[in-house]
Amino acid sequence: MEEEEEAGGGGPSVLFLHPDLGLGGAERLVVDAALALRARGCRVQIWTAHYDPGRCFAETRGLAVRRAGGWLPRSLCGRGHALCAALRMAFVALYVLLLSGETFDAFVCDQVSACIPVLRLARTRKKVLFYCHFPDQLLTKRESFLKRLYRWPLDWLEEYTTGMADCIVVNSEFTASVFKDTFKSLSHINPDVLYPSLNISSFEEIVPADIADLIPKKKKFLFLSINRYERKKNLALALEALHELRGRLDSHEWDEVHLVMAGGYDKRVLENVEHYEELRRLAAKLSVNDHVTFLRSFSDEQKISLFSNSVCVLYTPSNEHFGIVPLEAMYMRCPVIAVNSGGPLESILHNVTGFLCDPLPTQFADAMEKIVRDPLLKDTMGAAGRVRVKEKFSSEAFSEQLYQYIRRLTE
Repeated sequence: MEEEEEAGGGGPSVLFLHPDLGLGGAERLVVDAALALRARGCRVQIWTAHYDPGRCFAETRGLAVRRAGGWLPRSLCGRGHALCAALRMAFVALYVLLLSGETFDAFVCDQVSACIPVLRLARTRKKVLFYCHFPDQLLTKRESFLKRLYRWPLDWLEEYTTGMADCIVVNSEFTASVFKDTFKSLSHINPDVLYPSLNISSFEEIVPADIADLIPKKKKFLFLSINRYERKKNLALALEALHELRGRLDSHEWDEVHLVMAGGYDKRVLENVEHYEELRRLAAKLSVNDHVTFLRSFSDEQKISLFSNSVCVLYTPSNEHFGIVPLEAMYMRCPVIAVNSGGPLESILHNVTGFLCDPLPTQFADAMEKIVRDPLLKDTMGAAGRVRVKEKFSSEAFSEQLYQYIRRLTE
């Protein structure tokens, strides 16, 4: 059921297009952006091919979410995800223009740029802002000649359609540099950096859930990993680091350690299903399965409780475009151990709000051992993390910057 609230106060009307609303960082940004603009008086709608209110951020239930094209496949026998995503987004854009009866002052789209030329076909052309999380062509492997042949037109389409946007913003300085290196024909474009922010009010309003049934009792050192069950997130690193940590602790200390692997999980996505089982088998192989709890998706209330009860968050992806989880953890006064590349280099202060490490089990275990040996680090680093989020990644700064982009596009 779509929600109907889209009230504005006389500001520009904005339509967001997103391929699939779920629980990822990209979806978090879309929701926060929509809420920020609505708070500024804009009339806001989100259009997507798929939306399940039970598997999305709770705030979406208070936004006007519309669906079109959900019948189009996400893949063709497990392949062709990029092609299907482009077709789904192009269809959503066509539906909005031809069949929805809606009119808007500006469009905001992200992830998939294939909809931009469709939006430019509007009888009274409206401006388009494209939020580039990361070039899609860098998110796939090209193991065979056929895969390279398949990707060539899609790579060209991504670059060409991205350049058709009236305004391009990226989520970090890291992504800005990758954008320039990847899209050679767009070298004349210098995308602005619009850091994602936290909707801090939602953290304050949520009542934590009782998670006693999720975690064994008497676990003094609860480590937490939050990420989708995808291989590129390198979740195995958390399990391997836990195994390495075991060899450094005596039996009493080890008994007090536990790891929660909380992952975004969609049974329609084959990789989610496969990788979840792979990680369970790895935990058993490393003989740490009694010290690990696997969660397949979770509620906002459970997430708040997990942050509150954890001594540290393990953030394992390399070259992550930005990463919203470190911000959530730092705001919840939870130190972060992350890989020293990509977005975490801009969000985490090494030895102040957490630790930046090479993606090696030994280095992650070094940082985890410091937390175990000196429990006060949780408090000192946690306090510094909340200050950093409020100063550099506040929703107010994000809201103002985004609103000014929309105003310039609609003037």
